[in-house]
Amino acid sequence: MTASPWWDRDRHADRRPFLLARNRIKAALRGWFADRAFTEVEAGILQVSPGNEAHLHGFATEALTIEGRAQPLYLHTSPEFAAKKLIAAGETRIVDFARVFRNRERGPLHHPEFTMVEWYRVGEAYEQLMADCVDLLRLACATAGRDSLTWRGRDCDPALEPERLTLAEAFRRHAGIDLLASVAASGATDRDGLATQAKVSGIRVSEDDTWADIFSKVLVERIEPHLGFGRATILCEYPVSEAALARPKAADPRVAERFELYACGVELANAFGELTDPAEQRRRFEAEMAEKQRVYGEAYPIDEELLAALALMPPTAGIALGFERLVMLAAGARHIEDVVWTPVPDAVR
Repeated sequence: MTASPWWDRDRHADRRPFLLARNRIKAALRGWFADRAFTEVEAGILQVSPGNEAHLHGFATEALTIEGRAQPLYLHTSPEFAAKKLIAAGETRIVDFARVFRNRERGPLHHPEFTMVEWYRVGEAYEQLMADCVDLLRLACATAGRDSLTWRGRDCDPALEPERLTLAEAFRRHAGIDLLASVAASGATDRDGLATQAKVSGIRVSEDDTWADIFSKVLVERIEPHLGFGRATILCEYPVSEAALARPKAADPRVAERFELYACGVELANAFGELTDPAEQRRRFEAEMAEKQRVYGEAYPIDEELLAALALMPPTAGIALGFERLVMLAAGARHIEDVVWTPVPDAVR
């Protein structure tokens, strides 16, 4: 049986309480940022590169000159590149409630067009972003009139302090794997070493799986199912090879200043102590695009203006939070399209 369209009166009536909660939560978050002297910005959606992570997929388009000459452009997958240029220009504390676009993504937690709340703090440690997340989880729940975040019958109490768990601790606890034994001080990874441990742990490994593939399998199958239940989880200190836009930790160059926030098993946010070394960023982007070409047969251009801006960018911490996911969990919705006012037509499923 074909589901009724989102604009069917009965279906809209069912979704409307969640949509109104969305509006209230958005207003509350805007107030929170304004109270802390953040400047709200609006990054341009059309960019020369949609992002340079191997497994992110952009929507391609083109701009035409008056003469009809075409320039390839993309809808951005994040406002990050534009935001970093604003920081290079002198902004110090910014937030963007950005409409972003990701291809090849649709499901209960994914939508091709969604809102990403992205904010940056110049001269502040990335641990401050962890405190921000705690505040915003509590604010979203209070605004929705609920005591807990919920998803598929599981709860997360935002009043409790989050569990802070490193990737190394998570792999050891939930998979019996010594993750950092397969990461050299240079950041280079030992594919065969990780594969051996993963097989012992019962993870299926294919001959053509890379280190990153095996890492992702363990994360998805063994780690993520345990995160954010009862209280939120901050999963931090990713291997540098899994943090293309983050700077290495001074205390251990094998890992980066990156964390992800989880509640009810759902990833809500991704944060970095931002990498500001243009040469290293170029190397990482080129490696990511080489992997994208290998896996998907395509690659995206590198934004040369971004690399130029990084040379002028001061130490900064930045984070992106999936707004619809936060609303879903705070309001008790079952599907991301319950909290999207006008979902993308079903033909793209």
